[in-house]
Amino acid sequence: MDHQVIRRIPRTDALLAEPRLAAAARRLGRDLVKSVIVTAQDRARRGQIAPESVADAAVAALPATAGGLRPVINATGVLLHTNLGRAPLSRAAREAVLAACGATDVELDLATGARSRRGRSAVAALLRRVPAAEAAHVVNNGAAALVLAATALAAGREIVLSRGEMVEIGDGFRIPDLLVSTGARLREVGTTNRTSPADYAAAVGPDTGFVLKVHPSNFRMTGFTSSVDVGELTGLGVPVVADIGSGLPAPDPLLPDEPDATGTLRAGASLVTASGDKLLGGPQCGLVLGEARLVERLARHPLARALRVGKLTLAALEATLRGPETPVFTALHAELEGLRERAGHIAAKLRAEGVDAYAVDSRATVGGGGAPGVTLPSAAVSLPERYAAELRLGSPAVVGRVEDGRCLLDLRAVPADEDAALTAAVRAVGPL
Repeated sequence: MDHQVIRRIPRTDALLAEPRLAAAARRLGRDLVKSVIVTAQDRARRGQIAPESVADAAVAALPATAGGLRPVINATGVLLHTNLGRAPLSRAAREAVLAACGATDVELDLATGARSRRGRSAVAALLRRVPAAEAAHVVNNGAAALVLAATALAAGREIVLSRGEMVEIGDGFRIPDLLVSTGARLREVGTTNRTSPADYAAAVGPDTGFVLKVHPSNFRMTGFTSSVDVGELTGLGVPVVADIGSGLPAPDPLLPDEPDATGTLRAGASLVTASGDKLLGGPQCGLVLGEARLVERLARHPLARALRVGKLTLAALEATLRGPETPVFTALHAELEGLRERAGHIAAKLRAEGVDAYAVDSRATVGGGGAPGVTLPSAAVSLPERYAAELRLGSPAVVGRVEDGRCLLDLRAVPADEDAALTAAVRAVGPL
């Protein structure tokens, strides 16, 4: 590198004082902005950019936030994609989170000045959504809700569970392992494919903490099978805990086989545990709903303190419950013709710019360990396969799926107001 060129590269302190970068340092932090500046200076030393362009290059490379998570447009066709954070929050929930970022009355009664119960308004909203529940409690995820129930109600005792419901919930975590970690003992009943009411009745005894029903939410079992409904277990003299998984608050005709909290409690379950970031459409959290005496036992157990959620989660959950339809609900119930029209419009725009794009019908899924085997008719923009990797590296990142040698951008999980950003992301890649 010519030393004359090196001398023309602006010094770090001068760049940090440049108005645009100084403002960025106040917003993002000095160290982060300095690292971006150093990278731009190094590019100038290697001759990739002119010394006079270092400041502009640094500004262009600044991240949107100081965090490492990047915004993604979910065009996979999986509504609740675990790797993409499951349920996207509604605008109401996002605004509630922003409002709760500062000091807030999370445990204070402003009228009296006295301490109040954490999450009281979020719990009240949850009970309004699921009126069959006498009480509710919120923890940090669905697995935590089940672990808290097992610890509070069955530590040192037995949990009666069908062998056909001893499921693995993802990333190697298994329901039996979670339960045993609480100090409870498992009493397995039935066989892998068939369990009867008599199997449960024979297993229940003085050492039984509760009977557990686990919805096999991430697989389907067909053929010579039988299982026992919650209602058939209510006369055994012990609590019935039902882990419904997806957090559906009430029946949905699109998902007739998916258990919901309201129906499960009305069938006689003592407690229902579920996730808040799946079909409910809220933030990551675990929900416990049911009999007041049992919910209170869980809420007062020492472990509840370790599993409690923060103010941001409570704010997002309450706004999800009180606010308008969630993005998950909107995506689930989107009309096929509307999706086809959007796909055709996007594809036509891209073709006019030389991109090999056309609209196709596709199939979407619920995902997130919910509604196994259920597919939803959808529409997608079809691109050459090599677009998949390029779009993942764009800003915003776009994640589609590769099918039959083409990159499909499925629109069922993409809000309509993101169509312009999706089109711009493909346009930025250009014809390939």
